[in-house]
Amino acid sequence: MEPLKWWQTGVVYQIYPRSFQDTDGDGVGDLEGIIRRLDYLVWLGVDALWLSPIYPSPMADFGYDISDFTGIDPLFGALDSFDHLIAAAHARGLRVILDFVPNHTSDRHPWFLESRSGRHNPKRDWYLWRDPGPGGGPPNNWRSRFGGNAWTYDRVSGQYYCHSFLPEQPDLNWRNREVRGAMYRVLRFWLDRGVDGFRVDVISSLIKDDHFRDNPINPGWQPGQRDVHRLIQLYSADRPEVHDIITEMRALLETYPGDRVLIGEIYLPIERLVAYYGADLKGVHLPFNFQLIGVDWDPIGIARIIREYESALPEGGWPNWVLGNHDQPRIATRVGPAQARVAAMLLLTLRGTPTLYYGDELGMEDVPIPPERIRDPWALREPGFGRDGARTPMPWDPSPNGGFTTGQPWLPLAADHAVRCVKRLASEPRSTLSLYRQLLALRRAHPALVHGRYVPLEVKGRVLAYMRQSEGERAVVALNFGPEPVAMEGAPFANGRVLLSTELNREPKSASPLILGGNEGVILIT
Repeated sequence: MEPLKWWQTGVVYQIYPRSFQDTDGDGVGDLEGIIRRLDYLVWLGVDALWLSPIYPSPMADFGYDISDFTGIDPLFGALDSFDHLIAAAHARGLRVILDFVPNHTSDRHPWFLESRSGRHNPKRDWYLWRDPGPGGGPPNNWRSRFGGNAWTYDRVSGQYYCHSFLPEQPDLNWRNREVRGAMYRVLRFWLDRGVDGFRVDVISSLIKDDHFRDNPINPGWQPGQRDVHRLIQLYSADRPEVHDIITEMRALLETYPGDRVLIGEIYLPIERLVAYYGADLKGVHLPFNFQLIGVDWDPIGIARIIREYESALPEGGWPNWVLGNHDQPRIATRVGPAQARVAAMLLLTLRGTPTLYYGDELGMEDVPIPPERIRDPWALREPGFGRDGARTPMPWDPSPNGGFTTGQPWLPLAADHAVRCVKRLASEPRSTLSLYRQLLALRRAHPALVHGRYVPLEVKGRVLAYMRQSEGERAVVALNFGPEPVAMEGAPFANGRVLLSTELNREPKSASPLILGGNEGVILIT
């Protein structure tokens, strides 16, 4: 068997740069702040950091509307700052993964300004321009993921342009070979600077239907649900031609040494998600598996998802798991503080590569945002939705601004940040931070938790249990999703030695019988 790559054995830590550490007092995090906190990431025990966009941007969507793919926004620093970050991370054994946003640009990107200047401009076909539909309206019924129509009318040229998100984020035409060439040069620019891979934003949406057909009506849509879900995204996403693009991206990365990784953001059911590994595994290395984000927090449903995912993986395809990110409510908000600890053990003991979202190791919850401080453009377009609450600043110490900034933070910190901060929790042996750190240490110390195959175990009650088995070692994980204690009977529970409890209150010793406390998870070695 071939040795596993770094992105298979490692743990990825997502940083939302605006909210990690500010060093110049403007209330927004920056690259220098990330550099100053690299030793924290080493101490925590992660292996790679993934940065949400840091490119020049008008910030209509906080960096996902890019006006220059090969620069650094002054908010965050400069190219020299980025080079310093790469060098400092690599010196500590940390990899750096960049967000690559190929679906769209800012409407202020020079490419779009040229494209918009006239129907006969050479870059007109770099974007999705269409004549009005019957009656002069939009060309079809596609909806923006931020609510409203996915088409904006340009009065000067008399055509509409497509935007899957904000009107300020026009979609690129990936059927145009010049667009592909330009974006592949962007990848090379950053690979040449030493990045270790890319997380590719909305990768499944790069190609749209070449006939621009209407999407079907979703019969299951209910009032109060997201506007975009009124329709089934049949023609505006997950088109078969997208796999040719992904294969080209993968081939480009493989011309570089060091096992550069390609990760795809793909919100699709399991049976469609696994297609993104590509024929002969020449697609993305890790199509992000978001199944744990949307599932009801129930052991039966989660066991079913694990089983279906493991069964659907192509031969040789490497799994991955995610509990949260900058677009989703935090795990502690979704399942509560007690079960968030159980979720941490689940994430870090399943087979595959885990991705952590900054602050989850502190048990951070979504912060209520007063109406006057809402920043998320989605929340402003679709009231009741939004992502600001999961993007609030990282609290480092008990000071008024949590050690995040000397100025006014761009979003408010949590009201309890003085007690839920790194400085406080690092010194508490039973804190959530201590739990994450011990879980990460166990992954390094026990090959079964990285290399071992996944074997489900039959148990009763609200318990999920499984074994990770490798040559010479078996690790058993038992997770109680309920508040009542459960007696775990029979082998392997009666014969195992407890390595770790989510409560951090058990001595490493034999468990006979094993009484699993309410909302407790344990790892045993048998």
